[in-house]
Amino acid sequence: MKKLMLFPFLIALVAVLPAQASAQKYGKVISVRTVSIDSPGNKSVSIVPFTDAIYPSCAGVPEPDPAPFGPCMAVGGVKNRYQIGELEVTVAQYVAFLNTANYGLTNPPRLYTTQESATRWPRFGSINFDQRAPRGTRYSVAYPQWANKPYGFATFGRAARFVNALQNGTLLSKKTSRANGRTITTYRVQLSARTETGMYDLGVTRPSGGSGRKASKGFVIPSQNEWMKAAYYDPKGGGTDSYWKYPTNAGVFGDGAATAPNASLLNPGTGAVTNASSQPLSTYTAPGLPSPQWCPSQVSAADCSVYPFPGDPTELNKFFQGSVSTVGQTRTRSPWGTLDQGGNVVEWTDTIAAAPVGEDKALTWRRLHGGIASSPVGENDAIQLWLSAVGLDAEDNNLKNRYPWFGFRIGVIGSLTPTPGGVTG
Repeated sequence: MKKLMLFPFLIALVAVLPAQASAQKYGKVISVRTVSIDSPGNKSVSIVPFTDAIYPSCAGVPEPDPAPFGPCMAVGGVKNRYQIGELEVTVAQYVAFLNTANYGLTNPPRLYTTQESATRWPRFGSINFDQRAPRGTRYSVAYPQWANKPYGFATFGRAARFVNALQNGTLLSKKTSRANGRTITTYRVQLSARTETGMYDLGVTRPSGGSGRKASKGFVIPSQNEWMKAAYYDPKGGGTDSYWKYPTNAGVFGDGAATAPNASLLNPGTGAVTNASSQPLSTYTAPGLPSPQWCPSQVSAADCSVYPFPGDPTELNKFFQGSVSTVGQTRTRSPWGTLDQGGNVVEWTDTIAAAPVGEDKALTWRRLHGGIASSPVGENDAIQLWLSAVGLDAEDNNLKNRYPWFGFRIGVIGSLTPTPGGVTG
């Protein structure tokens, strides 16, 4: 199996609470935590995808353009203030979404497949399904260790439907505080089962759909520039031209992996980070080191190598090298205070891009970012943490449910006001 090179690589620790009585009495309640991103109108910086350099503008790029992944582009500039999830969307949060959106067992469009279960895929399966369980409880976190790991089987369509469930839901409370110079907002939302429209109009004929934002305020999937500003732009002027090379530390452009963050070490049975004092830190495959690995302690060693699809187990084990860590446990923050924007899962943005050369132009392609925990033996994922690692993939990603490192985090645009009994957007 070939490692993808088209793409590289927040929302808070879950608090899934009993749903309160409302118009949607079975909607689950979750809490999401965001970081405010200020400095509206900040300057952009220019990069050539997957190269170890930045430029004040594309006029400074050497000729000929040195990268095979696309021409120079300006990134990171954002006109308005916004918020972005402090952490990636977790498995427990996605389970709450499934138990709301699929309350009637219609599985609107393919929000889950059994390949994501611990029965089919003991090592990476994070969500189980029991059709005999009472409504609203049929989906469950496979093992407790998975609850606060990032959800890793997201297509853009799944991510957009999660956001629509927030957008159409009831905003029960909003609390804002200041911590270490950061503005933190916690939203408590009762999810809606209406997933096909809201912030994104996903239509009825396609599982995803080339949709842009449909509202001027509410919950969103961050755009490429929103995501990159939160990860790399330093409002204090650090780094190079106010941009960091990594979401974890300023680094030095042009030095390869010399200033890359340290790699996480994980508890082999829980996935908890065990070397959080080794700052800066990221869950990825560092040069010359093995990939971060764990398998639920409830699973036998033999079953940790069981896959839900055919293939040579030896070759599959080489490809499926990396495991994700508990969100936030690396403790290394971006210039704005987000966590895990480098490493763990590659994250969807809602920015639409042209199809890569030779790929299907009829599909809608979106940008992704964030580095990944996985790396086949002998490869180095530090490049996927770089500012310049602007990847892309089709909305309904072409690996379907065989790639457990597709995740996302939410954003918020505009100002939201709690409206018990009403909707957020």
